[in-house]
Amino acid sequence: MSRISAVHAWEVFDSRGSPTVAVDVILDSGDRGHSMVPSGASTGSREAIELRDGESGRLGGRGVLRAVERIEGEISAAVLGLDVHDQTRLDGAMTDLDGTKNKGRLGANAILGVSLAAARAAACARRLELHQYLAELYGPADVRMPVPMMNILNGGAHADNNVDIQEYMILPVSMRTFRDALCAGVEIFTALKTLLSKRGLVTSVGDEGGFAPDLESNIAGFELIEEAVDDAGYQVGSDVMLAVDCAASEFFHGGSYHLVGDDRVYSSEKFSGYLRELTRQFPIASIEDGMDENDWHGWRLLTDSIGDRVQLVGDDLFVTNTEILARGISEGIANAILVKLNQIGTLTETLSAIRMAQRNGYSVIISHRSGDTEDTFIADLAVATGSGQIKTGSLSRSERVAKYNRLLRIESSLDNSRYLGLAELHGMET
Repeated sequence: MSRISAVHAWEVFDSRGSPTVAVDVILDSGDRGHSMVPSGASTGSREAIELRDGESGRLGGRGVLRAVERIEGEISAAVLGLDVHDQTRLDGAMTDLDGTKNKGRLGANAILGVSLAAARAAACARRLELHQYLAELYGPADVRMPVPMMNILNGGAHADNNVDIQEYMILPVSMRTFRDALCAGVEIFTALKTLLSKRGLVTSVGDEGGFAPDLESNIAGFELIEEAVDDAGYQVGSDVMLAVDCAASEFFHGGSYHLVGDDRVYSSEKFSGYLRELTRQFPIASIEDGMDENDWHGWRLLTDSIGDRVQLVGDDLFVTNTEILARGISEGIANAILVKLNQIGTLTETLSAIRMAQRNGYSVIISHRSGDTEDTFIADLAVATGSGQIKTGSLSRSERVAKYNRLLRIESSLDNSRYLGLAELHGMET
């Protein structure tokens, strides 16, 4: 048994220069674990709540000194002496102490920081790699390397441009190893930069490392990527599939979907049809948040229309919450879930959401946030749970590349690492 002997926290900064929480959990054995908590820009309304200072005279009110105070005060008092290997009890003690449904009193950022640092400390005490410890914690899983969903063109809330669709992604699926898939992504990303430069378009990057040019239409983003894939020597539709995160809640207003870049307004029925036509025009394997988080009728239309052949991912829709996911499963809405640790606020609840999805035939994509740090926890989580897919941004910005480099290290250490590629994508023919 390894007991928690100290918890320390402090304010650090994420990839957008926004304050966030860092935590050290120290055990009586001297072993310790560390974590840094990410933060999103495009967030679901039902996500667990971050605790921010709200003082306009300091860091625009976004400081996290109150969260740090909660960690070193109430939370520390509640977890000192607990067995670090009992993650369920540890996380339960913090959520009970918070006493709210959305973790708004202590802050999901405060609770999650301790939860993840404790898991790392437990792995250290057992002399295990984090993914090995998480695999034991999760239970039996088909451990394998995930397909990277690489966001190489940014729009929406992740970029200062006229593109409505938030993320255009590539999925290298024909490769036999994660390393080869990552290399393909790098080559396509480089080819896209060259293509944009030749056309006089900007090659600066957005929050998640993808390029963020102004485009004549949302469809132009797919056309650019197809050309870049070809320029890099790969075949779109066989070597590389496409994916999008519409983040539709960001442009859903007054009961309609407003694509400002296309100067078009759609009803739920028409926007579902618009997405269906995109999948016929381009080899799109996955659509995330294709409809607004509260437009369950629209989600029903979209699922009935293309859910048998396209992965339909609920992010803002499900917010890593088992209660909401259970409704989606019951009603046959979507067929995949995006998993973000800070949407729900503890490792235990995150693992429960992954388990529920997998047991009910829903695909799982482990995801970063747009405001992220160099913490690589999600790389280990993706491998340990056999999720099969990961979103951690483009092939630039160190907070994104750190996750890819961690996955390369994990793959090199596995005796029988597997990369299934296309077989991971829900509804796609294999």
